[in-house]
Amino acid sequence: MASLVITVAGLISLAVRGGPRWGIDFQGGTLMTYKFSGPPPVAEIRAVLDKALPSAPTVQNFTGGENQVSIGTEGADNTALTKNRQTVLDTFEKTFAKPEAGKLDFNNSSRETVRDQLRDPLVKNGVLISDPQLDKLVADMLSFRNTPPRSGVIADLGQLSAVPGVTPAVVKALHDTFYLAPFNLQSTDFVGPKVGKDLRTYAVRATLLALAGMLVYIAFRFEWIYGVAAVVAVLHDTIITVGVFSLFNKEIDLTVIAALLTLVGYSMNDTIVIFDRIRENLRLNRRERLEDVINRSVNQTLSRTVMTSGLTFLTILALFLFGGPVLHNFSFALVVGIIIGTYSSVFVASPIVLYAHDKMEARGKAAPVLAASSVNPGLKPGAGKVVRKGPAGA
Repeated sequence: MASLVITVAGLISLAVRGGPRWGIDFQGGTLMTYKFSGPPPVAEIRAVLDKALPSAPTVQNFTGGENQVSIGTEGADNTALTKNRQTVLDTFEKTFAKPEAGKLDFNNSSRETVRDQLRDPLVKNGVLISDPQLDKLVADMLSFRNTPPRSGVIADLGQLSAVPGVTPAVVKALHDTFYLAPFNLQSTDFVGPKVGKDLRTYAVRATLLALAGMLVYIAFRFEWIYGVAAVVAVLHDTIITVGVFSLFNKEIDLTVIAALLTLVGYSMNDTIVIFDRIRENLRLNRRERLEDVINRSVNQTLSRTVMTSGLTFLTILALFLFGGPVLHNFSFALVVGIIIGTYSSVFVASPIVLYAHDKMEARGKAAPVLAASSVNPGLKPGAGKVVRKGPAGA
Protein backbone atom coordinates (compact mmCIF):
# COMPACT_ATOMS: atom_id res chain seq x y z
CA MET A 1 0.00 0.00 0.00
CA ALA A 2 2.86 2.38 0.78
CA SER A 3 4.44 1.66 -2.60
CA LEU A 4 1.11 2.07 -4.33
CA VAL A 5 0.34 5.43 -2.70
CA ILE A 6 3.78 6.93 -3.36
CA THR A 7 3.97 5.57 -6.92
CA VAL A 8 0.51 6.82 -7.87
CA ALA A 9 1.20 10.24 -6.33
CA GLY A 10 4.46 10.49 -8.28
CA LEU A 11 2.89 9.39 -11.56
CA ILE A 12 0.02 11.87 -11.14
CA SER A 13 2.54 14.63 -10.48
CA LEU A 14 4.51 13.64 -13.59
CA ALA A 15 1.33 13.63 -15.67
CA VAL A 16 0.20 17.04 -14.38
CA ARG A 17 3.64 18.59 -14.96
CA GLY A 18 4.00 17.02 -18.40
CA GLY A 19 6.87 14.74 -17.41
CA PRO A 20 10.02 15.19 -15.33
CA ARG A 21 11.46 18.63 -14.88
CA TRP A 22 14.56 18.17 -17.01
CA GLY A 23 17.56 20.32 -16.20
CA ILE A 24 19.54 22.37 -18.68
CA ASP A 25 21.70 19.28 -19.33
CA PHE A 26 18.74 17.54 -21.00
CA GLN A 27 16.49 20.22 -22.42
CA GLY A 28 19.16 22.61 -23.68
CA GLY A 29 19.63 26.17 -22.55
CA THR A 30 21.86 28.44 -20.51
CA LEU A 31 22.43 28.11 -16.78
CA MET A 32 23.87 31.27 -15.20
CA THR A 33 25.08 31.65 -11.64
CA TYR A 34 25.08 35.13 -10.08
CA LYS A 35 26.55 36.15 -6.76
CA PHE A 36 25.03 39.12 -4.92
CA SER A 37 26.58 41.30 -2.24
CA GLY A 38 23.70 40.29 0.04
CA PRO A 39 20.84 37.76 0.02
CA PRO A 40 19.48 37.60 -3.55
CA PRO A 41 15.93 38.97 -3.97
CA VAL A 42 14.67 35.77 -5.62
CA ALA A 43 11.03 36.86 -5.91
CA GLU A 44 12.00 40.15 -7.56
CA ILE A 45 14.48 38.41 -9.86
CA ARG A 46 11.81 35.98 -11.00
CA ALA A 47 9.30 38.79 -11.55
CA VAL A 48 11.56 41.00 -13.69
CA LEU A 49 12.93 38.10 -15.75
CA ASP A 50 9.43 36.75 -16.45
CA LYS A 51 8.73 40.05 -18.19
CA ALA A 52 12.08 40.36 -19.95
CA LEU A 53 12.50 36.84 -21.33
CA PRO A 54 10.30 35.10 -23.94
CA SER A 55 9.80 32.06 -21.65
CA ALA A 56 9.75 31.84 -17.88
CA PRO A 57 13.23 31.06 -16.47
CA THR A 58 14.04 28.80 -13.55
CA VAL A 59 15.34 30.79 -10.59
CA GLN A 60 16.79 28.95 -7.61
CA ASN A 61 18.44 30.35 -4.52
CA PHE A 62 21.56 28.58 -3.27
CA THR A 63 21.52 27.42 0.36
CA GLY A 64 24.44 27.78 2.71
CA GLY A 65 24.96 31.54 2.77
CA GLU A 66 26.76 31.90 -0.57
CA ASN A 67 24.37 34.71 -1.68
CA GLN A 68 24.15 33.00 -5.06
CA VAL A 69 21.25 32.38 -7.40
CA SER A 70 21.06 30.14 -10.47
CA ILE A 71 19.03 31.18 -13.51
CA GLY A 72 18.16 28.75 -16.27
CA THR A 73 16.84 29.94 -19.63
CA GLU A 74 15.66 27.95 -22.62
CA GLY A 75 16.52 28.64 -26.23
CA ALA A 76 15.95 27.11 -29.63
CA ASP A 77 19.47 27.83 -30.92
CA ASN A 78 22.77 29.41 -29.97
CA THR A 79 21.64 32.86 -31.00
CA ALA A 80 18.57 32.75 -28.75
CA LEU A 81 20.59 31.45 -25.82
CA THR A 82 23.22 34.17 -26.20
CA LYS A 83 20.49 36.77 -26.44
CA ASN A 84 18.84 35.46 -23.25
CA ARG A 85 22.17 35.65 -21.42
CA GLN A 86 22.61 39.28 -22.40
CA THR A 87 18.98 40.05 -21.55
CA VAL A 88 19.46 38.72 -18.02
CA LEU A 89 22.60 40.83 -17.54
CA ASP A 90 20.93 43.98 -18.92
CA THR A 91 17.84 43.42 -16.75
CA PHE A 92 19.99 43.02 -13.66
CA GLU A 93 21.88 46.21 -14.51
CA LYS A 94 18.64 48.18 -14.82
CA THR A 95 16.92 46.66 -11.79
CA PHE A 96 19.61 46.16 -9.16
CA ALA A 97 22.51 48.41 -10.16
CA LYS A 98 22.83 52.19 -10.29
CA PRO A 99 24.63 52.80 -13.59
CA GLU A 100 26.51 56.05 -13.95
CA ALA A 101 26.65 57.72 -17.36
CA GLY A 102 29.80 56.87 -19.28
CA LYS A 103 31.03 54.36 -16.69
CA LEU A 104 31.37 50.59 -16.76
CA ASP A 105 30.52 48.01 -14.12
CA PHE A 106 33.80 46.91 -12.53
CA ASN A 107 32.29 43.80 -10.90
CA ASN A 108 31.27 42.38 -14.29
CA SER A 109 34.12 43.66 -16.47
CA SER A 110 36.69 41.37 -18.02
CA ARG A 111 40.43 41.79 -17.75
CA GLU A 112 40.71 43.17 -21.28
CA THR A 113 37.90 45.69 -20.68
CA VAL A 114 39.40 46.98 -17.45
CA ARG A 115 42.85 47.31 -19.03
CA ASP A 116 41.62 49.13 -22.14
CA GLN A 117 39.27 51.47 -20.27
CA LEU A 118 41.74 52.30 -17.49
CA ARG A 119 44.76 53.27 -19.60
CA ASP A 120 43.71 56.85 -20.46
CA PRO A 121 42.26 57.72 -17.00
CA LEU A 122 45.54 56.63 -15.43
CA VAL A 123 47.49 58.97 -17.69
CA LYS A 124 44.99 61.73 -16.95
CA ASN A 125 45.56 61.26 -13.22
CA GLY A 126 49.32 61.37 -13.61
CA VAL A 127 50.03 57.66 -13.36
CA LEU A 128 52.79 56.73 -15.81
CA ILE A 129 52.76 52.98 -16.34
CA SER A 130 53.99 50.63 -19.08
CA ASP A 131 51.76 48.07 -20.76
CA PRO A 132 53.31 45.09 -18.90
CA GLN A 133 52.92 46.96 -15.61
CA LEU A 134 49.30 47.79 -16.47
CA ASP A 135 48.59 44.15 -17.33
CA LYS A 136 49.96 43.01 -13.96
CA LEU A 137 48.10 45.73 -12.06
CA VAL A 138 44.77 44.79 -13.67
CA ALA A 139 45.40 41.07 -13.09
CA ASP A 140 46.15 41.73 -9.41
CA MET A 141 43.00 43.85 -8.97
CA LEU A 142 40.75 41.25 -10.59
CA SER A 143 42.39 38.48 -8.57
CA PHE A 144 41.59 40.49 -5.43
CA ARG A 145 38.01 40.98 -6.64
CA ASN A 146 37.50 37.28 -7.39
CA THR A 147 39.09 35.92 -4.19
CA PRO A 148 36.74 34.85 -1.36
CA PRO A 149 35.04 36.26 0.60
CA ARG A 150 34.45 38.83 -2.17
CA SER A 151 34.15 36.17 -4.91
CA GLY A 152 33.55 38.67 -7.68
CA VAL A 153 31.66 41.37 -5.77
CA ILE A 154 33.36 44.33 -4.09
CA ALA A 155 31.30 47.01 -2.40
CA ASP A 156 33.77 49.91 -2.64
CA LEU A 157 36.53 50.66 -5.14
CA GLY A 158 38.58 51.85 -2.19
CA GLN A 159 38.97 48.20 -1.16
CA LEU A 160 41.41 47.85 -4.06
CA SER A 161 43.91 49.97 -2.12
CA ALA A 162 44.93 46.69 -0.48
CA VAL A 163 46.34 45.55 -3.84
CA PRO A 164 50.08 46.28 -4.26
CA GLY A 165 50.59 49.13 -6.73
CA VAL A 166 47.11 50.62 -6.31
CA THR A 167 47.83 54.18 -5.23
CA PRO A 168 45.29 56.91 -4.46
CA ALA A 169 45.77 58.15 -8.04
CA VAL A 170 44.86 54.70 -9.36
CA VAL A 171 41.77 54.60 -7.14
CA LYS A 172 40.80 58.05 -8.50
CA ALA A 173 41.14 56.72 -12.06
CA LEU A 174 38.98 53.75 -11.12
CA HIS A 175 36.29 56.04 -9.71
CA ASP A 176 36.36 58.07 -12.92
CA THR A 177 35.89 54.98 -15.08
CA PHE A 178 33.85 52.41 -13.19
CA TYR A 179 30.87 51.95 -10.89
CA LEU A 180 29.98 48.87 -8.85
CA ALA A 181 26.91 46.68 -9.39
CA PRO A 182 25.83 44.58 -6.37
CA PHE A 183 26.17 41.33 -8.32
CA ASN A 184 28.64 39.34 -10.41
CA LEU A 185 28.13 36.75 -13.12
CA GLN A 186 30.03 33.77 -11.72
CA SER A 187 29.57 31.20 -14.46
CA THR A 188 27.61 30.38 -17.60
CA ASP A 189 26.93 26.83 -18.75
CA PHE A 190 25.53 26.37 -22.24
CA VAL A 191 23.96 23.21 -23.69
CA GLY A 192 22.45 23.17 -27.17
CA PRO A 193 18.94 21.70 -27.58
CA LYS A 194 20.21 18.88 -29.82
CA VAL A 195 22.88 17.92 -27.30
CA GLY A 196 20.34 18.07 -24.48
CA LYS A 197 17.96 15.74 -26.33
CA ASP A 198 20.78 13.29 -27.06
CA LEU A 199 21.88 13.32 -23.42
CA ARG A 200 18.31 12.58 -22.29
CA THR A 201 18.09 9.65 -24.72
CA TYR A 202 21.44 8.24 -23.63
CA ALA A 203 20.56 8.61 -19.94
CA VAL A 204 17.33 6.61 -20.32
CA ARG A 205 19.12 4.04 -22.47
CA ALA A 206 21.93 3.64 -19.92
CA THR A 207 19.43 3.02 -17.12
CA LEU A 208 17.47 0.44 -19.13
CA LEU A 209 20.62 -1.34 -20.30
CA ALA A 210 21.85 -1.54 -16.72
CA LEU A 211 18.57 -3.17 -15.68
CA ALA A 212 18.65 -5.57 -18.63
CA GLY A 213 22.22 -6.62 -17.85
CA MET A 214 21.32 -7.30 -14.22
CA LEU A 215 18.26 -9.30 -15.28
CA VAL A 216 20.42 -11.54 -17.49
CA TYR A 217 23.03 -12.02 -14.77
CA ILE A 218 20.53 -12.91 -12.04
CA ALA A 219 18.58 -15.21 -14.35
CA PHE A 220 21.86 -17.03 -15.08
CA ARG A 221 23.15 -16.98 -11.49
CA PHE A 222 19.84 -17.87 -9.81
CA GLU A 223 16.59 -18.41 -11.75
CA TRP A 224 14.73 -16.22 -14.18
CA ILE A 225 11.98 -15.42 -11.67
CA TYR A 226 14.60 -14.07 -9.27
CA GLY A 227 15.88 -11.81 -12.02
CA VAL A 228 12.40 -10.55 -12.80
CA ALA A 229 11.73 -9.88 -9.12
CA ALA A 230 15.00 -7.97 -8.68
CA VAL A 231 14.45 -5.84 -11.77
CA VAL A 232 10.85 -5.07 -10.81
CA ALA A 233 12.07 -3.99 -7.36
CA VAL A 234 14.72 -1.72 -8.88
CA LEU A 235 12.19 -0.26 -11.33
CA HIS A 236 9.95 0.35 -8.33
CA ASP A 237 12.82 2.28 -6.65
CA THR A 238 13.57 4.33 -9.77
CA ILE A 239 9.96 5.24 -10.48
CA ILE A 240 9.35 6.32 -6.89
CA THR A 241 12.56 8.41 -6.82
CA VAL A 242 11.67 10.18 -10.08
CA GLY A 243 8.12 10.68 -8.78
CA VAL A 244 9.42 12.25 -5.57
CA PHE A 245 11.55 14.62 -7.67
CA SER A 246 8.38 15.63 -9.51
CA LEU A 247 6.43 16.06 -6.27
CA PHE A 248 9.13 18.40 -4.92
CA ASN A 249 9.50 20.10 -8.33
CA LYS A 250 13.23 19.35 -8.51
CA GLU A 251 15.26 19.24 -11.70
CA ILE A 252 16.68 16.01 -13.09
CA ASP A 253 20.16 16.62 -14.47
CA LEU A 254 23.21 14.46 -15.19
CA THR A 255 24.14 14.22 -11.51
CA VAL A 256 20.67 12.83 -10.74
CA ILE A 257 21.06 10.21 -13.47
CA ALA A 258 24.38 9.26 -11.86
CA ALA A 259 22.57 8.95 -8.53
CA LEU A 260 19.84 6.76 -10.09
CA LEU A 261 22.44 4.42 -11.59
CA THR A 262 24.19 4.29 -8.22
CA LEU A 263 20.84 3.50 -6.63
CA VAL A 264 20.21 0.68 -9.12
CA GLY A 265 23.48 -1.00 -8.18
CA TYR A 266 23.05 -0.42 -4.45
CA SER A 267 19.49 -1.74 -4.30
CA MET A 268 20.38 -4.71 -6.49
CA ASN A 269 23.25 -5.60 -4.15
CA ASP A 270 20.89 -5.74 -1.16
CA THR A 271 18.45 -7.87 -3.12
CA ILE A 272 21.18 -10.31 -4.21
CA VAL A 273 22.28 -10.80 -0.59
CA ILE A 274 18.74 -11.83 0.40
CA PHE A 275 18.29 -14.05 -2.67
CA ASP A 276 21.59 -15.79 -1.98
CA ARG A 277 20.51 -16.57 1.58
CA ILE A 278 17.17 -17.89 0.27
CA ARG A 279 19.05 -20.23 -2.06
CA GLU A 280 21.31 -21.47 0.76
CA ASN A 281 18.32 -22.13 3.01
CA LEU A 282 16.51 -23.96 0.21
CA ARG A 283 19.44 -26.38 0.01
CA LEU A 284 19.44 -26.92 3.78
CA ASN A 285 15.67 -27.17 4.24
CA ARG A 286 14.26 -28.89 1.20
CA ARG A 287 10.93 -29.86 2.80
CA GLU A 288 10.16 -26.43 4.30
CA ARG A 289 7.59 -24.11 2.78
CA LEU A 290 9.12 -21.42 0.56
CA GLU A 291 7.25 -18.73 2.53
CA ASP A 292 9.00 -19.81 5.74
CA VAL A 293 12.36 -20.02 3.99
CA ILE A 294 11.99 -16.48 2.68
CA ASN A 295 10.92 -15.14 6.07
CA ARG A 296 13.90 -16.73 7.79
CA SER A 297 16.29 -15.59 5.06
CA VAL A 298 15.10 -11.99 5.32
CA ASN A 299 15.43 -12.06 9.11
CA GLN A 300 18.94 -13.58 8.93
CA THR A 301 20.14 -10.78 6.62
CA LEU A 302 18.14 -8.00 8.24
CA SER A 303 20.85 -6.81 10.63
CA ARG A 304 23.37 -6.68 7.79
CA THR A 305 20.89 -4.76 5.61
CA VAL A 306 20.00 -2.25 8.33
CA MET A 307 23.59 -1.60 9.38
CA THR A 308 24.91 -1.25 5.83
CA SER A 309 22.04 0.91 4.62
CA GLY A 310 22.00 2.92 7.85
CA LEU A 311 25.67 3.84 7.61
CA THR A 312 25.33 4.73 3.93
CA PHE A 313 22.23 6.77 4.69
CA LEU A 314 24.05 8.80 7.37
CA THR A 315 26.86 9.55 4.90
CA ILE A 316 24.48 10.65 2.16
CA LEU A 317 22.43 12.66 4.66
CA ALA A 318 25.59 14.57 5.59
CA LEU A 319 26.18 15.30 1.89
CA PHE A 320 22.57 16.44 1.53
CA LEU A 321 22.72 18.77 4.54
CA PHE A 322 26.27 20.12 4.20
CA GLY A 323 27.40 19.30 0.65
CA GLY A 324 26.23 22.57 -0.88
CA PRO A 325 24.11 23.28 -3.96
CA VAL A 326 26.27 21.36 -6.43
CA LEU A 327 25.60 18.04 -4.66
CA HIS A 328 22.08 18.84 -3.50
CA ASN A 329 20.07 17.00 -6.20
CA PHE A 330 22.54 14.11 -6.29
CA SER A 331 22.40 13.56 -2.54
CA PHE A 332 18.62 14.08 -2.42
CA ALA A 333 18.15 11.30 -4.99
CA LEU A 334 20.34 8.97 -2.94
CA VAL A 335 18.62 9.84 0.35
CA VAL A 336 15.26 8.91 -1.16
CA GLY A 337 16.71 5.98 -3.10
CA ILE A 338 18.48 4.32 -0.17
CA ILE A 339 15.31 4.39 1.94
CA ILE A 340 13.15 3.04 -0.88
CA GLY A 341 15.83 0.61 -2.10
CA THR A 342 16.32 -0.97 1.33
CA TYR A 343 12.57 -1.23 1.81
CA SER A 344 12.02 -2.79 -1.62
CA SER A 345 14.73 -5.44 -1.17
CA VAL A 346 12.78 -6.79 1.82
CA PHE A 347 9.17 -6.02 1.02
CA VAL A 348 9.01 -6.05 -2.80
CA ALA A 349 11.62 -8.35 -4.37
CA SER A 350 11.19 -11.40 -2.10
CA PRO A 351 7.36 -11.31 -2.07
CA ILE A 352 7.40 -11.25 -5.90
CA VAL A 353 9.34 -14.52 -5.86
CA LEU A 354 6.83 -16.00 -3.42
CA TYR A 355 3.87 -14.74 -5.45
CA ALA A 356 5.29 -16.24 -8.65
CA HIS A 357 5.97 -19.51 -6.80
CA ASP A 358 2.39 -19.72 -5.57
CA LYS A 359 1.00 -19.02 -9.03
CA MET A 360 3.25 -21.57 -10.68
CA GLU A 361 2.66 -24.15 -7.92
CA ALA A 362 -1.03 -23.92 -8.67
CA ARG A 363 -0.16 -25.01 -12.21
CA GLY A 364 2.18 -27.75 -10.98
CA LYS A 365 5.33 -25.93 -12.14
CA ALA A 366 6.62 -24.11 -9.10
CA ALA A 367 8.79 -26.81 -7.55
CA PRO A 368 10.81 -27.65 -10.67
CA VAL A 369 11.54 -23.97 -11.30
CA LEU A 370 12.13 -22.60 -7.81
CA ALA A 371 13.36 -25.60 -5.90
CA ALA A 372 14.34 -28.52 -8.11
CA SER A 373 16.50 -26.68 -10.63
CA SER A 374 18.22 -24.65 -7.91
CA VAL A 375 18.80 -27.53 -5.49
CA ASN A 376 18.59 -30.92 -7.17
CA PRO A 377 17.35 -31.74 -10.68
CA GLY A 378 15.85 -34.94 -9.29
CA LEU A 379 13.31 -33.12 -7.12
CA LYS A 380 9.68 -32.73 -8.11
CA PRO A 381 6.54 -31.42 -6.41
CA GLY A 382 4.42 -33.77 -4.36
CA ALA A 383 1.34 -33.50 -2.23
CA GLY A 384 2.34 -30.46 -0.21
CA LYS A 385 5.98 -31.56 0.01
CA VAL A 386 9.10 -32.15 -2.05
CA VAL A 387 9.98 -35.83 -2.56
CA ARG A 388 13.09 -37.49 -3.94
CA LYS A 389 13.24 -39.14 -7.32
CA GLY A 390 16.01 -41.69 -7.34
CA PRO A 391 18.47 -42.90 -4.71
CA ALA A 392 19.20 -40.92 -1.57
CA GLY A 393 21.89 -38.33 -2.01
CA ALA A 394 21.38 -38.16 -5.78
